[in-house]
Amino acid sequence: MMLTKDKIIGIFCFIDDLLKTSKHYEDSRRRVSDSEIITTAVVSSLYFGGHQDKARQFMKMTGMIPGMLDKSRFNRRLHRIAELIYSLFMQISYYFKYISCEMSYVLDSFPVAVCDNIRIANSKILHGKQWHGKQTSMRRYFYGVKVQLLVTKDGIPVEFGFVPGSEHDSQALKKLPMELPAESEVFADSAYTNYEIEDQLMETDLIALKVHRKSNAKRTDSVSAAFIKEYMRKRIETTISEIKGLFLRKLHAVTFKGWLLKITLFVFAFTLDKIIPN
Repeated sequence: MMLTKDKIIGIFCFIDDLLKTSKHYEDSRRRVSDSEIITTAVVSSLYFGGHQDKARQFMKMTGMIPGMLDKSRFNRRLHRIAELIYSLFMQISYYFKYISCEMSYVLDSFPVAVCDNIRIANSKILHGKQWHGKQTSMRRYFYGVKVQLLVTKDGIPVEFGFVPGSEHDSQALKKLPMELPAESEVFADSAYTNYEIEDQLMETDLIALKVHRKSNAKRTDSVSAAFIKEYMRKRIETTISEIKGLFLRKLHAVTFKGWLLKITLFVFAFTLDKIIPN
């Protein structure tokens, strides 16, 4: 992905406008604003594989943020505004859900391992069997979390969340907000089969959860319905591939909270990259 100064300036202006719209308060004596901190973190995710110190140095050397904080202070500031970053993401998702009247969504999950399986015993970030998961499509095990991702039909993320690696997707459904307009459609693969939740979403929120049916499922699809579900599923597979393409081979973090923040920044940065023109 080519690094362009105009793109970075566009990202900064977009973030700064969102913060002003939400009436975000900052001390006027600060050398570096929250907008600049978040922009630097987004740049690290888009262009440096999540390596925040390289992005910090780049922003200082190019003169875009000449008064950049040192490594330690930057990390402390970034961790303090983790909830603010998620709030900005939710503002963007609100636009797609309720202002642009998006009605079709796709749901899927992807694993993010905290370490190689051989190093599980030495992991300092995670401990416990609940983090042992299996990626069926790749026929391999991992130790980490599953990212539950909900995107528009054009592949723009509007919701995401984290669950332990061992948790089945059908149970993870209960943990997603699923705050969507009435009469929305959500397409998902067969791993999300949960008839009870399907019925609840339709009865209480008028949201149609359209899960790909297995050959032995109690509820079956027509040929045309099965084709549409399969077509929609390919969109999120592309999105997940593009998000994971931003990752380094290993995401370095000292704490579990910091590790989740890095994953959050990848999703947030990907979203901004899609909606802000080059």
